[in-house]
Amino acid sequence: MRTDLGWRRFYAAGWLATAGVATVTFLLWRAHVREVEQRADEAERTRDEVARRRAVEERLHIARELHDSLTHSISVINVQVGVAAHLARKRGEEPAAALLAIQEASTDAARELRSTLDTLRRDDDGGGAGLDRLPALVDRARSSGLPITVSVEGTPRPLPPDVDQTVYRVVQESLTNVGRHAGAATATVCLRYDAGRLKVQVDDDGSAPRTPPVPGHGLIGMRERVAALGGHLRAGPGPTTGFSVVAELPTKPPTGGSSAASRGEPPLEGPDEPPLEGRP
Repeated sequence: MRTDLGWRRFYAAGWLATAGVATVTFLLWRAHVREVEQRADEAERTRDEVARRRAVEERLHIARELHDSLTHSISVINVQVGVAAHLARKRGEEPAAALLAIQEASTDAARELRSTLDTLRRDDDGGGAGLDRLPALVDRARSSGLPITVSVEGTPRPLPPDVDQTVYRVVQESLTNVGRHAGAATATVCLRYDAGRLKVQVDDDGSAPRTPPVPGHGLIGMRERVAALGGHLRAGPGPTTGFSVVAELPTKPPTGGSSAASRGEPPLEGPDEPPLEGRP
């Protein structure tokens, strides 16, 4: 009887010791896992900080290059045009409309360049142009002799800053291309607000060739801007005449960083859509 009781006590003590060892082992394993996770997080933060520092250095380098190469030239253009307009008025003549358009464009270019430099010198991507400046952009294009019709479909709503700026840049580059390459043409700008998406379309009826030339830096830049936000862009000759640029952008940030740019995938151009084609 005593022997059975002794064995039971021995087994109980063994199970208790085993449970204690298992508990200690589990706690040590959990502590090791937490330490590994902390080291991984620290390594990731270090990599992010290094990448961020390199990006800031590159942005500062670009800002310096832009300042040195463009600011002086634009300032000289603005001053010379202002002097020419002043001399015309001094002679009792009204300055030519083209001269005034150049003066206004150079002033606006200098302002945008300063805004771009400020953005490059900051750590964030805030600031810049948006759709609030679209009327001024359209008025300036009209003053240079380009008839433009603007229409809005759906209910306008506030956009994320990066989407707002990208839409403005798409319209700006498209109208610039119309003025440079379309000849005597009229242009239409349409903004369509859908649920969760914004579509911007710029068409012209100019003399664009039916065989698209190699895309230039302007349209490539537009495609990269749009793709970085998870949208897609189509650009090429219109159905019958002219040229058409269509960009569709999500108006809500993607969840889980699932944009094409974050995954390192090519721009979002559907299988039925033609590749980016455009003017030089």
